Amino acid sequence: MDNSRRSFLKTATVLAGVAAVPVSLMSREAFAAKVAKASMQYQDTPKNGAQCSTCMQFIPGKSAKASGTCKVVDGSISPEGWCLAYSAKS
Repeated sequence: MDNSRRSFLKTATVLAGVAAVPVSLMSREAFAAKVAKASMQYQDTPKNGAQCSTCMQFIPGKSAKASGTCKVVDGSISPEGWCLAYSAKS
């Protein structure tokens, strides 16, 4: 009896681990997806002195005035823009 209980627990543990793998991969893919500008209330102008060029999510373009990209928001991002994801660089 003890042997079958041990076998059941091993099998249940393995099945739970296998079931968790697709869920964790799906979560990473969903996390990696960027959000639409409208959803983040993106605007091409600063708000209260905050702008994309001073945000930790902003990836600069080829020059200081060139549009860049964002780790959170999809599309071309103005260095003078702003959105809800704004987080000042330290």
